Formats: sequence, C-alpha cells, structure tokens
Amino acid sequence: MSEQQTENLQQHIMAKLQQKFLPTFIDVINESHQHNVAPGAESHFKVIIVTELFAEQRMIARHRAIYALLSEELAGSVHALALHTYTPQEWHELQDTKLSSPACRGGGKH
Repeated sequence: MSEQQTENLQQHIMAKLQQKFLPTFIDVINESHQHNVAPGAESHFKVIIVTELFAEQRMIARHRAIYALLSEELAGSVHALALHTYTPQEWHELQDTKLSSPACRGGGKH
C-alpha cells in the first residue's frame, strides 16, 4: 500500500471504492474517534455507497465484494468497517433515515 504514504487511509479506501464500483454517492467516514483508540487513529470506518452495480445483488454479495476489494486494509490497520450498500432506488427510499454504525465491542469509550 505504498500509495497510502501520500494519502490517509480514509482517502485511500474512498479511491478504491470509487474506482471499482463507480458510485452515484459515496461517503467514507472515519469513526475511530468514537472508539477506544489512539488520537488520530484510522481503524474504524463507516462506508455508505450507492451504485447501480448492486442491482440484483443481495446484501451479503455486496459486502463480500467490498471486503474482497479492501482485504489488504482489513488485514492491516482497519479494525471495523460498517457497510451501508444501496442501489440508487434503495437510497432514494432511505433519504430521511439515519445510518448508524454498531457499537464497538473491542473496548468502546465510556
């Protein structure tokens, strides 16, 4: 991951997802500060991604595709990855919904 030396992990994840899935909407949110990690850590992320490529795919297939793409990052410093994967139609139907990530079970802040 030599590219990561010139960009942060959040940007790196965003770029990989954009290149592979050609999303109509994407947001990669660093949620590390909400967990028991060192200041400035990049270990917990929430991904919201909307793409036509998810049409006719079940949620598990969508998640597996993202896990496969980010396997190196998940084997490294990424501890948690909350995925919200939608087609444009599904996304349109969720416009007023808050997309929450699950609580960290590895030692959350108190």
